[in-house]
Amino acid sequence: MLISRRRNLEFAVGAHIFVKVSPMKGVMTFGKKGKPSHRFIGPFEILERVGTLAYRVALPPNLAGVHNVFHILMLWKYMSNHSHVMNYKPLQLTSNLSFEERPTQILDRQGRRLQNKVIQMVNVKWLNHSEEEATQEIET
Repeated sequence: MLISRRRNLEFAVGAHIFVKVSPMKGVMTFGKKGKPSHRFIGPFEILERVGTLAYRVALPPNLAGVHNVFHILMLWKYMSNHSHVMNYKPLQLTSNLSFEERPTQILDRQGRRLQNKVIQMVNVKWLNHSEEEATQEIET
């Protein structure tokens, strides 16, 4: 017996959604390879449904070079709440909906001791992230 773990997604025309974007592939951050974390931008309004799994989205003029039809897996439902205020800082997106991650500040330094050597680690704040989302990287 096969159990489907997918959620049934469906959006109404006129609803607001977020669009998933990801960092550029191949950008090495302090020599660290890893899975890039995705970001959601928006909210944007759905203009129409295209087929069974795609939607046409109203994009702002600064994203005019991006195709405005997205697969349903690239969308995330926006739950409107009048009491919350969004701190919106626009990302510099490329035409393939990716953005570059760059370190902006070293917040902390510390040494991690292994069996017979000490590795210097730094706490790095990234360009499009807050200080709470800082990561630990090797100093080299």
